[in-house]
Amino acid sequence: MAKTGQPSTSTDPAAGLGCATDTQGAGDPDLDVATGLVQLTALVQGVYARVSERHDLTPVQAKLLCVLLGGPRGMADLAQCFGVEKAALTGLMDRAERRGLAQRSSVPGDRRALQATLTDAGHQAATAFYAEVSAELSRLIAPLTDSDRERFRSTMAEIIARCRTSPSASDRCVS
Repeated sequence: MAKTGQPSTSTDPAAGLGCATDTQGAGDPDLDVATGLVQLTALVQGVYARVSERHDLTPVQAKLLCVLLGGPRGMADLAQCFGVEKAALTGLMDRAERRGLAQRSSVPGDRRALQATLTDAGHQAATAFYAEVSAELSRLIAPLTDSDRERFRSTMAEIIARCRTSPSASDRCVS
C-alpha cells in the first residue's frame, strides 16, 4: 500500500521482486507470477532458516543433511547439487564431520572418489529437522481447500519434474 492507503502503482515490473513484505500479496489481482514466486521463496527460506536455527544448523547444513537422507552421495554430485566447486564443499563436509553428522568414505570400485553419508546422529538430526520444517511449511498452505492444496502440490511437482529433465537445468538436486 502507498501512504495514501491505495495499492502501489509502480510501473517498474521488477519493483515487487525484492522481498515478501512488498505491497502486493494475498488476493491482489495484480500480483504477477514472478513477484508471487519470489515472495513465496522468501517465506519458505524464512521458515527454513528459523527451523535450521532451532536445530542448531545453518540452512546449508540442513540442506546437506536432507539431501543425504536419500542415501550416500558422491562429492562431485553434491558439489553440483549445491552449485559449488568440490573444494568449496570440502569445508561444509569438514564441519559436518566435526559435529558427527556426516562422514566421507571411499566409493566401492573407485578408490579416488569419495561419498558422503549420514552418521546415526546426522540421520536423527536430519529426520527431526525435516519433520519440523515440513510441518511449518504445511501451515503455509493449510488455509487452502483440499482441492486447491492438491492442485498446488501437483503443479509444483510438474514444474520440478520439468526442470529436472530440462537440458538447461543447472540444479537437478531439489530436496
